[in-house]
Order: sequence, then structure tokens, then C-alpha cells
Amino acid sequence: MSTASEDHYYPGLEGVIANETAISNVEGKQGAGGLEYRGYQIEDLAATVSYPETAYLLLHGELPTRAELEAFQSRTRAARALPGPLIALLGQIPKGNHPMDVLRTSVSVLAHFDPEVNAPPTDHAANVRKAERMLAQMPTAVAARERIDRGQEPLAPRADLDFSSNFLYMISGEVPSEAMHKAFDLSLVLYAEHELNASTFSGRVTVSTLSDIYSGIVAAIGTLKGSLHGGANEEAWKVLERVGSPEKAESWIQDALARKERIMGFGHRVYKNGDPRARILKTHCAALAAEVGEDRWERIAEPIEKAVTEQKALPANVDWPSARLYHYMGLEIHIYTPIFAMARVAGWAAHIIEQLDHNRLMRPRARYIGPPNRQVVPIDKRQ
Repeated sequence: MSTASEDHYYPGLEGVIANETAISNVEGKQGAGGLEYRGYQIEDLAATVSYPETAYLLLHGELPTRAELEAFQSRTRAARALPGPLIALLGQIPKGNHPMDVLRTSVSVLAHFDPEVNAPPTDHAANVRKAERMLAQMPTAVAARERIDRGQEPLAPRADLDFSSNFLYMISGEVPSEAMHKAFDLSLVLYAEHELNASTFSGRVTVSTLSDIYSGIVAAIGTLKGSLHGGANEEAWKVLERVGSPEKAESWIQDALARKERIMGFGHRVYKNGDPRARILKTHCAALAAEVGEDRWERIAEPIEKAVTEQKALPANVDWPSARLYHYMGLEIHIYTPIFAMARVAGWAAHIIEQLDHNRLMRPRARYIGPPNRQVVPIDKRQ
């Protein structure tokens, strides 16, 4: 019989400690708030470390040496191509289907072609290798499907381009500018990991049954799809589109606040004093807006951010600036969340591997609020 007290109920599991992890910390330095990956502050990583270095840190536990990074990039570049049957399937899935549904299917299919598909789920080294292959192939799947949806031929990955430049090339057919490459790579660093959020938790729950790492990632992708999680960056852009012009921004936000309308891109379950990732990304939004000559979205965003922060005490989270950042890169709104997923797979995989290395089956309790104990009435006597 469970010894858990029925008096302790936490809706949404808010504040409940369900795992111990060495991967990330959202309480920051000395509990003052912030974000750290394996002990490194996100501000320091964002200033100096690329996404491949970040992914290596999450998967292997330490920042790579130059030789380790080169070997890691060599392995992942060699793994970027998709199996032919998956490319064919991407062309058969009906156009207009949600890209997160397509990505979920893609990762499930990739599992069948993994050379270590039958490795035991607790094989740490095999799981790291599987994670590296998913890290390499998910961007190719996202880009291939996007081009197919537009009636274009998918572009093969280029081994001479790094992770971020290669993805943007596979989408547009053009190598990005240095400013766009830097901003996109930074966004992936910021999205790579975030402790026990909903998608990470679902991945850990899945593999706690001793299911495999691919099943855990598929579960995480399905969880991330929701508009209260990964889909929030798509909703944040829709806010800006509804406003339409800087001249309308002030009156629009005041009317929205008066209606008690929820503004996506603001507030966070953990960060009560502001999301450090949003502060980092905001400066790059302004720089890219200047590069593409389209600053009206910054002029719409600023009064909205100011009003929500001051009047509702809800600072912007990372989804608010990232939505604008991706727009300036010419990326369609429907792939914002798949981009989130292809960055977060490094963090998901790290958590899944950690779960399998020190596993305990996840089995919480629920407080029963249904009818009290009742007697079964024979069917002929039921009223």
C-alpha cells in the first residue's frame, strides 16, 4: 500500500521534485534564478559556445576539446542523410499536415534503420551513438519535408557546412549570412535543454519502463507539439501578426489586457523574474531586423513587452524574441516548433540516457474524486 499522503496534491506537478539530474539547473547561481547546462551559465555558453559544442556537452558531460569536437562533427555530418524509404514517405504524407506530426513519424521511422536498433535500452554507449544520429538526421527530415510541402525537391546535406548553416541551406538553397548563422546557432544553444519541462518529463517517463531512446524522443516530440509548450513560439508570432502595425500596438495591448486575454510569449512556470534566454536573444532580433530592413516587428513587439511586463508582471520568455528572429530568417511559422525539437533533442537524449543509467519506473498516484464506494445493481433493476 502507498504511504503517499493524500493531503499533498500539486496540480500540474508544480514544484514537485521527481528526478535528480546532473544535466541542467534552472535555479541558477546560488539559487538566484537563471539557467545552467552541466554547471555552465547560459550567458557564458551563449557568448562563446556553438550548438555542436553544446550538444556534445549535454550528451558527453564535458565541453569538447578541439579534437573531440572535430570527431563529433565528423560523425554527425556523416549521419545527416536520410534513408530512401523515409524520403519517399515524406512525399506521401498529405500536404498541410502539422510538421510536428511529420517529425514524430520521421523519428519513429529512423529507429527502424538505426544500425543498433536491437541494442539493449540500458546500453549507455549505444544510446549516445543513437542520440548523435538523431541529432544529425532530424534537421534533414524537417528541411526535406518543408521543401516537399512547397513543391520543391529536398536538398542533400552539405558536409562543408556546420550544423546551423547546413539546416538553413537545406531550407532555402542559400548559405546564410554570418549574422543569420550566428543568431540561428545561438537560438539552438538556448533551446537545447531546460531541465524537467513537460516534453523532457514525458521522455523520461517513457523510458522508465525500459522502452528505447527512440520511443522516448517520439513521446517528447508529441508533448512539445502543444501550444502551451513548444507551440508557444508559433502563437507569439500570431500575436504580432494580429496587431499588424506599430501604430496599433499600444491600443491593442491595452485592450487585450483589459479583456484579460492571455498573451503568448510571456511568463514562465519557473522564471518569475524573467527568462535569461529571452534577454540574450532580444539583441539579435534587433540586429537581424536591421540586416533585412524590417524593423516594424520590433516596433510592434516593444510596447507589448513593456505593457505585459509592467502591468502583469510577466516578463518575456524565449518564445517572444525567437518568433521574430525566425521570421527575419525567412522561416515559415509552422516549422518554428520543429526547429525547437531539433535543438532540444540533445537535452532530451541526455535526460533519457540519465534516466536509463539510474532507472526507477515512474508511477505517481492520483487523488480519487469520483463517487464513493457503490454496489453494482443488476441490469434489470437499474433506473
